[in-house]
Amino acid sequence: MRLFLTLPLLLGLLDCGRDETLSGYGAADREWHLAEISGQPFDAEAILQFPEEGKITGSAPCNKFYGKQVQPYPWFQAEAIASTRRACPDLDAETAFFSAIAAMTLAEVVGDTLILSNTEGDEMMFEAR
Repeated sequence: MRLFLTLPLLLGLLDCGRDETLSGYGAADREWHLAEISGQPFDAEAILQFPEEGKITGSAPCNKFYGKQVQPYPWFQAEAIASTRRACPDLDAETAFFSAIAAMTLAEVVGDTLILSNTEGDEMMFEAR
């Protein structure tokens, strides 16, 4: 009888180290290039990466950035985003990128596509390259 009571506990302990963020669900070890924001092509270059559990890095049109993503998949929340402060002609695109990513609350990884979205219908579509 004891085995039946302790088996679920042991199985739960074995799964404690699992990465529940996007990096554990197909987004790690890839460069995600932004293709669209809410159905509109994104003409500048922006890259998002998930190098390890709870971390995000990348490059916006003008600056490199890093931050945290600690919500379990399929939820998404970018926190503590910090970036370099270089000026460039694409600052409007950079502002749009950072505003959009801050508003995203859900994530879905399907093959070479990453979709970040929110309940208001906004969406960011990334392609792995």
